[in-house]
Amino acid sequence: MKPSSSDARRVSPARRKGGALLAVLWLSAALAAIAFSAAQTVRAEREHTRNVLEGTQAAFLASSAAERGLLYVLWGPQAILSDGRPRFWARGMPFVRMSFPSGEALVEMIPESSKMDVNRAQSEVIARLIAALGVAPAVAGRLSGLIVQWRSPLSAEAGLDALYEQANPTFRPPHASFQQIEELLSVPGITPDLFYGRVDRAPDGSWVTRAGLRDCLSVLSGADGDDINSVQPAVLAAKGVPPQGIAAVVALRRARPIDAEQLANLLPALGDAGNLFRIGGGTIFTIRATARVRLPNGGLSELRRTASLTVKMAPRYDSGGYRILDSRSGPAVRPLEETWPW
Repeated sequence: MKPSSSDARRVSPARRKGGALLAVLWLSAALAAIAFSAAQTVRAEREHTRNVLEGTQAAFLASSAAERGLLYVLWGPQAILSDGRPRFWARGMPFVRMSFPSGEALVEMIPESSKMDVNRAQSEVIARLIAALGVAPAVAGRLSGLIVQWRSPLSAEAGLDALYEQANPTFRPPHASFQQIEELLSVPGITPDLFYGRVDRAPDGSWVTRAGLRDCLSVLSGADGDDINSVQPAVLAAKGVPPQGIAAVVALRRARPIDAEQLANLLPALGDAGNLFRIGGGTIFTIRATARVRLPNGGLSELRRTASLTVKMAPRYDSGGYRILDSRSGPAVRPLEETWPW
């Protein structure tokens, strides 16, 4: 039986109230969702702005620290304290810590001679280096061949040219010396992780920081011996230093820079490669500063920025005593050795 019109009139107000309440609830839920979304957006924008601000501050701080590091290198030989310690820097010191009101910086003094010359190193030595950086030996051998093919005359092995032509974009190797170390990124198979370095998970679950090819190879290496305080463990391995010798070098320079007496005592552990290493080395340095800004609470930001100068010291053609060959800045890179604490 259909309800009468009077029954409909009696039920209609209650239904209208329920519908209004439901509409209010839906509207409240929609407004809450909008408010939550807006809050999330504001929070994300605030974090982004803070990161941009800290990144800009850290970049300027890193540039300032690199320039101060250059001054330390220039002043180092003349500024000696009464107890014989260097006031600023001395050859063989791999890094200097700098403190500013606005933050902290770790400045590395890296002789380019502590790296292998990419244009002179033999193919098997490059293969051992790449294998020491965590690449399978078979792959390391192929990559070494491609690197040598790049710098070799046009009459070199033609089969490797085909690998270059299969790359995307396709091109042929120049068959000339590397002019910039970044050209390695154009060699097929050289990934950014292999070039810049990476962090791997060890079998025991810990994290292992691996250097990159740019830390081990250079186009500016001279004939001088490698600086024992800044040469990479992978370079030590590539040059034939046994594992126990590498461990001894790393353990010694964790505490302080290796001096001449310690190097003499290390020679038996270094094996036949011992005569390849020295304290300090060369006249071309990369001064690399990694900076973090100081937060309002006194702590240091987790965000890092890096700036570097590649400098030739005491060139005859420059009355200032140095010439800047290259200047770079950007996101932070891993310090030369992960065992160096902040």
